[in-house]
This record gives sequence, C-alpha cells and structure tokens, in this order.
Amino acid sequence: MDYIEKKKQDKYIAKTQKMQNATAEDGTGSTSSGPIVDGPVGQKQLVNRLNYINFQNGTVDVNFRHPRHKNIISKSASPQPCIGNRLVCLWTDPDGIENIIDTLEFQDLIIANGQKAFSVTSRPVSITKKGICLNLPKTCTEKSYRKMNRHICESLKVELVQNGVYFSGVLIDFSSVSFRIELTATPPQTFQWINPKSKVNIIFKNGYEILFSGESRILRQNDGKLTKDYILEPLNHVIQRFKPKVFRSQRQELSPSPDMIFLHPFTGKTASLKVIDMSGSGFSVEDDRENGLLLAGMVIPSLELDFAGSFKLNCRAQVVYRKEQNDEASRDIIKCVLTFLDMDLEDHRKLMGMLHQADNRNSYICNKINMDSLWKFFFETGFIYPKKYAFIQANKETIKATYEKLYTQNPTIARHFIYQKKGKVLGHMAMLRLYENAWLIHHHAALKTDFIKAGLAVLNQIGRFVYDSHRLYSSHMDYVVCYFRPENQFPANFFGGAAKSINDPKASSLDTFAYSHYRKKTNSKAMLPDSWVLEKTTPKELLELEGYYEQTSGGLMIKALDMESGNGDRYELSEEFKRLGFKRERRLLSLKNKSVLKAVVMVNISDISLNMSDLSNCIKIFVLEPDALPADIFNTTIAMATEKFEQKKIPILIYPVDYVKTEPVHYEKLYNFWVLNIQSSDGYFEHIHNLLNPDIKNS
Repeated sequence: MDYIEKKKQDKYIAKTQKMQNATAEDGTGSTSSGPIVDGPVGQKQLVNRLNYINFQNGTVDVNFRHPRHKNIISKSASPQPCIGNRLVCLWTDPDGIENIIDTLEFQDLIIANGQKAFSVTSRPVSITKKGICLNLPKTCTEKSYRKMNRHICESLKVELVQNGVYFSGVLIDFSSVSFRIELTATPPQTFQWINPKSKVNIIFKNGYEILFSGESRILRQNDGKLTKDYILEPLNHVIQRFKPKVFRSQRQELSPSPDMIFLHPFTGKTASLKVIDMSGSGFSVEDDRENGLLLAGMVIPSLELDFAGSFKLNCRAQVVYRKEQNDEASRDIIKCVLTFLDMDLEDHRKLMGMLHQADNRNSYICNKINMDSLWKFFFETGFIYPKKYAFIQANKETIKATYEKLYTQNPTIARHFIYQKKGKVLGHMAMLRLYENAWLIHHHAALKTDFIKAGLAVLNQIGRFVYDSHRLYSSHMDYVVCYFRPENQFPANFFGGAAKSINDPKASSLDTFAYSHYRKKTNSKAMLPDSWVLEKTTPKELLELEGYYEQTSGGLMIKALDMESGNGDRYELSEEFKRLGFKRERRLLSLKNKSVLKAVVMVNISDISLNMSDLSNCIKIFVLEPDALPADIFNTTIAMATEKFEQKKIPILIYPVDYVKTEPVHYEKLYNFWVLNIQSSDGYFEHIHNLLNPDIKNS
C-alpha cells in the first residue's frame, strides 16, 4: 500500500469512528448498544489474519483510553510479519504519538475481519514513537460490529439535491442497504439548508458517467461546518428502467449457470456473483445479505458473463430489482435482477441462440446451415414459386453467393431463425435491417406437414428476439416491418390482424402499396418536360410528405422508412452494409412542377434478391397530388430513377393505391406494409396469444 492509499484508509477509519462514537452500526445505519461478542478465536487464526493484512499492506487499529475520562483515541498501525506469538506494529502516522503514550492507557488492538473484528487485550511489551510490541494471547475475542459489511469506495463524486439546493462531495463507503457520503459546503452554502426529515436525491458519478441516482432518506449525520458526513438509505429497491409491459422476456435456468464478473463501479475491485436465471433482456444473481455488493439503480458500465470458462459475453447493465428471499433455505441470499443496457450484437446473438436452444432443442438462431438444404426447402415449400423463380433465375449465381454470406457469416444486418429436426429444415423466418431503425421480417416458410408447429415456432422465436433486442442501442430496432399480400391468410391474420386489434396507428399501422415492375430501356435517356424537375429531396419537402401522410394515414410508415424531415442524410447503415461486404444505397428525389412538390421518390439499391421479392432493391414513389401527376410524367420519372440499377427489371411500389385507380398506370398486385412500434409490443403479443389460444380468449 503506497502513502496515498495509507492516508486514504487512515482517513476512512477516523471518519468511521467519529460517526460511530464507539457504538456499532446495524444494516440500516442505525446504532445498537455495542458490538456483539461471538466467542474466542485461536492464536493460529489470529496470526494468519495479521499476516494477510501485512501481505495486503493493510492496517490495524490500536485503541488508547484516558484513565479518568474513559474517552477513546485510535491510532492506525501496520502489522509486521508474525511467526510466533510476538507481534510488532508500526504507526502509519507517528505524529502526536508521544502525547498519547504519556497520558493514555493501551486498551486493545482491533483487527478488522469484514463485519467482525478480533479484539486483542494482552499487555504490551513496549510502546514507542515508532510502534507497539505485544505478546499475542492464546485466544482473543471475536466481535460482530455490523449486520452488513460496508465497502470502502474509490473517490466517487456525489451530488445531493433537495428542494432546489445542491451540494457535492464524495462517497466514503456503502452496504447493500445504505451508504455514507461526505459533503462540502462552499459559502454561502450552509448545511442548515439540508432538511434531515425530507428525502433527498442522490447521484453518484465517475467523471461524466452516472453510476447511481435515486431518492434517499437521511439516517444520521455528524457535526461539521465546511464538511459533513451523512449516512443515507435508498428508498427504492425496485426501479422502472423501461416502460412496463404485460408480455415479458422468458427467463430460463441454464446448466451450468454462468458467473457475473465485473469491476465494481463504486469500489474499483473485481467481484463475482452467481447467475440464477437469464433471458435475452437481463438476468438475476445471488447477492449476499451480509456482504451485499449491489444497489437497485446501480449502473455497471462493463461486466462479463462467464459460462464455465468456455466462452464469455460482455455487456453494460443496471440493477433494477433487489429482493430478500422468504424461504428458510435462501434467507441469506438477496436476489438482484439486472437488465441489459447494451451488448455487442454478436454476443447477444450467441446468448439468444443458447436460450432458444434451452427452450426448444429444434429452434436455432443464425446457425450454420447447409445451403443446398435451405434452397431445397425454399422450393419444396413453394416459397420460391414459378413466377418468383422466373424473376430471379437470371441472377441465380449472384443470389447464391449473397445468401452464402448471409447464412454462414452471421452479419450484424441480418438474422435467420430455423426450426429443424435431424438436420432437415422444417420452418424458416428471417430479418434484415433495411432501414436505420427498422428491421424487415421476411422469408417466412414451413413445410406443409409441419406448418403449424414449425411455422409458429419460428414466429414465436422472432417475437422473443425482437422483444429482447429492441432496448439495446446497438440493435437499432425501434420498429419491425413486413410486406405481405392481402390475400395471404397467414401474415394477414398475424400481422394485419395485430394492427386491427391494436387499433392505434401510432402503435401499429397498415398501409397498402401498388406493386409493378419497370423494364429498363436501352439507349434512351428519359427527359421531363420543361416545367417539371426531379432533384434531391430537401428537409422542407420531407416535412411536406410527413404532413400529407399524416392526413391520409396517420401511421408509422414514414418513421420506419427513415423519411422524417429532421433525420437528414444518414449513411451509417450503408457504411455497415459496405463493411460487411454487402450493398445498400438510398436516394431521395423530389418530383416538382413549377416548384410545387408532386411526389417523393425513394430509390433503394441493394444486392439482388437480398429480399426474394426484391423489396430491398426497388423504387417507392409517394404521390402527394394524385390528380396532378399524369401517367406519362410518372413513367418518365420512374425511368429516370432507375438509371443506376444494374438489373433490367426493377420492382416499383406506389403509394397511395388510389393513384393507380385514377391514372392509367399499370400494376400487378397489392402489398400491405405493416409496421410495429416495439414500444407498443404488448398489443401485438396479446393478439398472437389470442390467435393461438382462442378458447382462453372466449372463456
């Protein structure tokens, strides 16, 4: 222990004794009549403890008592290596020791041992200005000073706020149910501004990072003018980190159970706790009643989940719940629940894959799959039907290469869910992060013989995955979207039915596009008439689109497609695609006549058939004035927008559908575009639950 660390510990000991006033603290910070004598401790155990303290460069307390007034003064000393029964301790701060020796009597030597301490009362051999020497007795007394151990903290900044008054200071120590702080008053501040009968708001900071905040009550305080110590008790043992939901993550007990290993944010020391159960959004651990390390509300910037040393996952988490166990067998255990604040996407994928396997051994997330088996499955299920195959067959080798990367390299922009038995794929569903904060659900298929079991299994998987992932910033999952044909009964019931059941377009919306194809012409340059122009969209024009969409639909499509006026040009997702070896480009163009906005065109260019219907590689056109956009101008606009596409045949999505009904614009079919705001997922899960359990709903 260096000089600074010694001074820090000496200061801590002095403060502790000043606050206790020679009495003991219980777990809530209140005082009791004194330490409890537990019984004798043998000399061998005492010597081992003293040598451990020496090894750790720690200290012991030497107490002196005034012969007449009985008041106690304590001095800190460093024990030297002890072999037999002779102990030598050197003063850590010899200032004033001569006056103490001359006027006070030796009382005892206190050797801390967690919540307990060894008290040695044998007569000293000698006391000098350098140290003290005494013979150790065959036995000493062990005393319990606290019900709960208090942990010395690093220099963690503390802020206290009460009724508009602000004080700053440092955290001295904490237990699992209380903590002690030292505040500094800077004139004209006075500690009389703090009302000890009213609750206060406390914030712990490490630099600019908040590690804890919450309401507390003052249990005790000492006297002080410029600095003052307070013992406080946090009032909340449960915090509401996220919006409460009815449908929650499924928690599972794993075997072997992992360990949570972390650098404690208050003490700076490494700690380890056993995990009880886990879900994709958090986990619970066993904390010790007497030596508790966790407070509800505590943020742990970095922790490691160690699975029997075989592999490890890293995350940022927060303690949201702390509860004592009622049964006799677990009375010394406190259950603490932590929620993930963020986690690397690859680590989270591994965790979710493990949890889904633990729940159903036939359910897989992003597992490596035999691609021949997958393609056979797509054709057997009719997912790739003749017309779709005719559309993609010219680029089949390119498509094979793209899907090889998607299904074997686990890129962060894609997820697939497989239900299989004995290596045979029975059900499949996938997700693609196609927009900045929205993921596309697509490629849902199952063999007819196993359609109900396998099809619902992957649907359930994707629901669990979305719920457990959306709170992680790295997932960028504010919305999930899906395209489906209105006549396709399965998605119409599950996704379209959810929007109708929720009946709130700001929670889940359903819009319809007209779908067609445009075949590029060779050696021709499309040109608009003089009064018309197609140019880059401005934020003002996106604001106009927002207003039009709000009036015609009021749903979530513009938000999900990242077309809000305040977002500007964002390239993060395109850069992520590029980094992973994929293509994703987006351009927004405005069609105007005499400076009046008539339509907004979204050009999406990606790898061919990244989505089998190529809805990731298409043009969307939003017509703001259907009555003022002639069909020939529409067709010319589309021709100009397709110039950068490599393929000859490009999908076109037209909104609103009313436009193709009033103008002679060809379309082949309709596609519904479903959006779910994940913050409103309860309505979706309730709808799915009712669909799968009709008897419960009607009972």
